[in-house]
Amino acid sequence: MGAMTTTTHTDSALVRAARRTDVPHTPVWFMRQAGRSLPEYRELRAGIGMLDTIRRPDLVAEITLQPVRRHGVDAAILFSDIVVPVAAAGVDVDIVAGTGPVVAEPIRSAQDVARLRRLEPVDVSYVDEAVRLTTAELGDTPLIGFAGAPFTLASYLVEGGPSRTHAKTKALMYGDPDTWHALCARLAENALTFLRVQIGAGVSAVQLFDSWAGALSEADYREYVLPHSTAVLSALADTGIPRIHFGVGTAELLGAMGEAGADVVGVDWRTPLDVATRRIGPDKAVQGNLDPATLLAPWEVVEAEVRRILEQGRAAPGHIFNLGHGVLPEIDPAVLTRVVELVHTLTTR
Repeated sequence: MGAMTTTTHTDSALVRAARRTDVPHTPVWFMRQAGRSLPEYRELRAGIGMLDTIRRPDLVAEITLQPVRRHGVDAAILFSDIVVPVAAAGVDVDIVAGTGPVVAEPIRSAQDVARLRRLEPVDVSYVDEAVRLTTAELGDTPLIGFAGAPFTLASYLVEGGPSRTHAKTKALMYGDPDTWHALCARLAENALTFLRVQIGAGVSAVQLFDSWAGALSEADYREYVLPHSTAVLSALADTGIPRIHFGVGTAELLGAMGEAGADVVGVDWRTPLDVATRRIGPDKAVQGNLDPATLLAPWEVVEAEVRRILEQGRAAPGHIFNLGHGVLPEIDPAVLTRVVELVHTLTTR
């Protein structure tokens, strides 16, 4: 591992918005901007599995750079997956096309948790190299690193794959809270190691994805999840780089998520940004929150929605424009480029 980088892009629109300071324009990037919506991505990845791609720093760097070149977004996000540190720590997991992560031996007991080993930086040395290759090419554009939050990773591990109900996850959570907290504590520790590797290699911000947190009530979130997300985010305070926290279906959890220690709270499309800001509080920036499906509508609909979101985002002390979830594979990349141009045109100071 190399020394901690000093390239933090502190004057970039992304970092300035995250820190709630004046920006030259509202920064914009898209979750899953590097991915199946881009023909150059599909061509590069033809015949190569997801995890195999992620273990090749040259491919990761190129894929991460593709949407920056094409769209002119204000940030790149490292091409990776939330299960990478889980796989690197020895869990037999595969990313199955059309399904998502599939775990060969789900974790259901204290004995299973005891076998989940601690992630070491050397386990993800290819991520370190990928970040360094990418930042060398990005120039003034900041790179966002990311990890999966403990609850979402725990759900994949307990369920064995994606779940609509998270029933097995909740059964463990309610029925054996000691095992649940032990599992989440190890996942938090590994997520922190994974993020510190990325920060050490040169990312300028990080995002903690809690994709499935919206399956919980606020009371359950506070008891079973918030302490572990806080353990990750608060431990990164000493890095000085912005921390973003995002979940889906989290309208009723936004206040609690705002307490976890992030500088920015991501908001999905279900909650207007001015409402979200009131729930989160005045000391956090917000990120979001165009419904990805809107991008399949006629341009006049897209433009009206972008304008609405920018107006509502003015209620927050900082706003990073994004989607409310990831880019859909069927979206025309040209529409994303137009959205970037529109946001910049409407918000340039």
